[in-house]
Amino acid sequence: MAEFNPLFIPFRFRASLTSDEGALLCQGLFSEVSGLEASMTPKAHKEGGRNWGEVQLSGPAVFPPVVLKRGVTEIADLWNWFDLTTRQANYGLRYTGVIEVFHPEQPDEPVLIWTLENALPTKFKGPDLSATASQVAVEELHLVHEGLTLTRGGKFKTGGG
Repeated sequence: MAEFNPLFIPFRFRASLTSDEGALLCQGLFSEVSGLEASMTPKAHKEGGRNWGEVQLSGPAVFPPVVLKRGVTEIADLWNWFDLTTRQANYGLRYTGVIEVFHPEQPDEPVLIWTLENALPTKFKGPDLSATASQVAVEELHLVHEGLTLTRGGKFKTGGG
C-alpha cells in the first residue's frame, strides 16, 4: 500500500521580520500571509531552420508583493517601519521576512520555511472602522522583496515521509 503524505495545514505558521543586524521588528502576530509566489516569463527565441515552434529560454523571476494581516494592537511596529521608509526617507531600511509552517503533530519544528530577502513596505492599510461591526480590527502591510526561497525542514527535507 502506498504511503500517505500528510498535507500541511495553513493555519499553523509563524511570521517574523528581522534586520541584517538581527534586530526583531515583529514575530508571530499575523492572522494571514498571502503572496508567497514567484513566476518567470520565458523568452521566445526563433531559431533559423526550426519551423515548428520556438526555443523557450528562462526569463527573469518576478515576485508579487507579500501581504501580512494581523489584528490591531497597541504596538505600532508595522506602521513605524512604513513611516520610516516613506515619510522619514530611510529608504534602505530593509528586513528579512521568515514564514515558518509547522506540522500539526510536531508544532516545534517547521516543515516549510519561506524567506523574503530585503523586504520593503510599500503599503500600510489601517483597519476598517464601523460602529456596527463585531469582528477584530485588522491592519495589513504589503511588502516587496528581492527574492523568495523555500526550505523544507524536519523529515520533509528529502521530500519523503
